[in-house]
Amino acid sequence: MKNSILFIFRQFVFWMLFFFLQRGLFLAFYYNHLQSSEIPLSEVMLTFYHALWLDVSTASYLLVWPFFLQAIQMYYPSRWLNLANNVYAALIILVNLLITTGELAIYGEWKTKLSYKALAYLEHPDEVFNSYSTTGFILLTSLVVFGFLFIFRIYRKFVGRAVSNDSRMRWPGFVLYFVAIPVLLFTGIRGGFQAIPITSSVAYFSNHNILNLAAINNSYNLVFSILEYREMNSRNVFKTLPEEKAGFIVQQLHHLKKDTTISVLNHQRPNIVILLLESFSGDLLESLGGLPGITPRIHDLEKEGLLFTSFYATGNRSQQAMAGIYGGLPALPVVTLTNYPDKYAAVPSLISYLKPIGYHTSFYFGGQLNYGNIKSYLVANDFDLVVEGKDIVLDIPRGKLGIHDVDLLTYYARELSHLPQPFFSTVFTLSSHSPYDQPGERKIDFVDLERDFVNSAHYTDSAVGVFFDLVKQEPWFDHTLFIVVADHSHNSYHNYPLQSFEYHKIPFLMLGGALRDSVKGSQDDRIFSNVDITATLLKQLGQPTDAFFWSKNMFNPYSPEFAYFDLNDGFGWKTPEGHVVVNLQHNKLYQSGGDISVRDTLVLQGQSYVQVLFDEFLGY
Repeated sequence: MKNSILFIFRQFVFWMLFFFLQRGLFLAFYYNHLQSSEIPLSEVMLTFYHALWLDVSTASYLLVWPFFLQAIQMYYPSRWLNLANNVYAALIILVNLLITTGELAIYGEWKTKLSYKALAYLEHPDEVFNSYSTTGFILLTSLVVFGFLFIFRIYRKFVGRAVSNDSRMRWPGFVLYFVAIPVLLFTGIRGGFQAIPITSSVAYFSNHNILNLAAINNSYNLVFSILEYREMNSRNVFKTLPEEKAGFIVQQLHHLKKDTTISVLNHQRPNIVILLLESFSGDLLESLGGLPGITPRIHDLEKEGLLFTSFYATGNRSQQAMAGIYGGLPALPVVTLTNYPDKYAAVPSLISYLKPIGYHTSFYFGGQLNYGNIKSYLVANDFDLVVEGKDIVLDIPRGKLGIHDVDLLTYYARELSHLPQPFFSTVFTLSSHSPYDQPGERKIDFVDLERDFVNSAHYTDSAVGVFFDLVKQEPWFDHTLFIVVADHSHNSYHNYPLQSFEYHKIPFLMLGGALRDSVKGSQDDRIFSNVDITATLLKQLGQPTDAFFWSKNMFNPYSPEFAYFDLNDGFGWKTPEGHVVVNLQHNKLYQSGGDISVRDTLVLQGQSYVQVLFDEFLGY
């Protein structure tokens, strides 16, 4: 028993040291990049710390096969089983060295990790060879060959030794090996006991992206990149029309008779604050068809602002909202942008337009941003400040997901007063996400379905009220624009189907001292979505929006009205003439409404929109 357990332990230590060596080699190879960016040594060394959990997860994955081999070996010892384990280790070492040298070769050019997209270039090895210097090619080839011989010899000498027969193992040893070790491996694979399994976001910690990329385990990144690309088959599974026809229709949809805007701000460079409410469906608001009393504080705030009553979430996940708001990118069926770090640079960033005109940018969240790789996307967008729950030192009770909304928004209101102005800042709430463990009474007893969710929304509404009570006392309130919007919707007491626009309706409320008095207390029933926030804000600030093709200026009287949401098998499409919700994979109409005579036109528009959008994503 002792030998068997030590065998697994030796392998774990070996892989952890091997990953440490890979990372050190990368950082040494690109030392000039670190030096030119004036990155302090202390921050460089933190790379190894922040890489630990992904390394543990990867090592745990790698140990699954040796564990089964060793389990057999304990009762049926065979030199062939030892050989099989050594061959397995040799292959893993070789593959990891190939990945490492591949990243050393491409980072200087692409500033990204090796991914499925990069592997596609290997279909033309002559181009790969020609794109790299002969000296460099020889150096990296030598690194693979001699590195493999050296590292595998170390493995054979200290790790891969045959172990003795443990067939006389007593029951405590049996329990320890066949119960404890699988539990440890499973825990290591998912990254611990937390509610959300580990993702590559845990490695993001620095404003210098080279350190973030170095902290992501090479093999972990590549394997998951391949799996995700395989999921969508590396082709546009939503292609239903000739490319030219679809492209023409989409261009016509976005055509503007006149590029102009109505200014709704009374300040040239206002502070901008986005209150991004988790899972906040439209029917939580009385003005959007909800029952009175669920969100009374937001209802009162509507009298001070401009409420859009036909506003929709483009996706059904938080990470899709991030790409929509900060990248002007509609939600994609099957995949999400945040799971493809190699594509981040190809998508325009709202932050990159705000910072040159003097804005300090920040993002606050009371939980952990690993979910859906949100943190990696935010860091890649170059926010000046990204704060999550672990960064907030408050002696307060926390829920399972993090800091409750009242405490978070109270803290956030104080933080805003210390930010350089003008600031563009987002706070992302979490209490209206399951498990709904917010403090206080559950006062909403007049709904049966989703009562816990509705009560959590009532609590978040009170937090929003507390926040505005505080910020209205600040001198900077008079030149600040506030936006209250949801990341996406959620099933509520109306039980709208996911394949409906009623389900996807969310609040969008603009208010604050920077908003013109002429629009306060009014409503706008034109059809838009959270993708349109990007262009709308930039136009209000007098900035160009050409890079954000998919985003519309909501204050241009000539902007076309439409909204789209994604489904894994299709889309929803809505214009003033009507709406359709379509299953493309099975050519099925989930729902239609409005003018039936234009239904075929609506389906054609939606098909074109999804096809061109997905083609663009695949081309990033």
